[in-house]
Amino acid sequence: MRRSERKEEAPDLGILASNVLFAVQKELFETLAEEGHPRLRPRHGAVLAYLDAEGSRATELSRQSGQHKQVIGTLVDELVALGYVERRPDPQDRRAKLVCPTDLGIDQMTRSDAIMAAIERRHAQALGQEVYAGFKRSLRRVAELQRVWRETGGSARRAVDGTAE
Repeated sequence: MRRSERKEEAPDLGILASNVLFAVQKELFETLAEEGHPRLRPRHGAVLAYLDAEGSRATELSRQSGQHKQVIGTLVDELVALGYVERRPDPQDRRAKLVCPTDLGIDQMTRSDAIMAAIERRHAQALGQEVYAGFKRSLRRVAELQRVWRETGGSARRAVDGTAE
């Protein structure tokens, strides 16, 4: 059997996760475009998905999204140019900056939350509330295991056979 056929018949975690991610992103951003936000792209989600209404530090957005600070800085620059966020001094530390949503950004955040809630309701109805809740718990646990592995300097060998070096 060819590898591509095997991956199609029995997709691994990476393929399943990317299939879900790309399908959810497509629905989210197409719906946002229909609702007045046509210039946003999925990459902007690394900032917008984690942004607090009162503002967030770029370092916190980087930590939450798993993206490098430089990537977040570039995305914030794009979102400033698009009118979704602005940089303001952090009242807790005037040397630091907060990334704060504009009115346009707040509108996007509100719409995005509603779209995601509708997507989740649809899946919970299709699978059943209990099954969907269990799926989310399991997926969250897998995500946490991957985060810990990355942050503790996990190696390919440990990933394959579970041994420490």
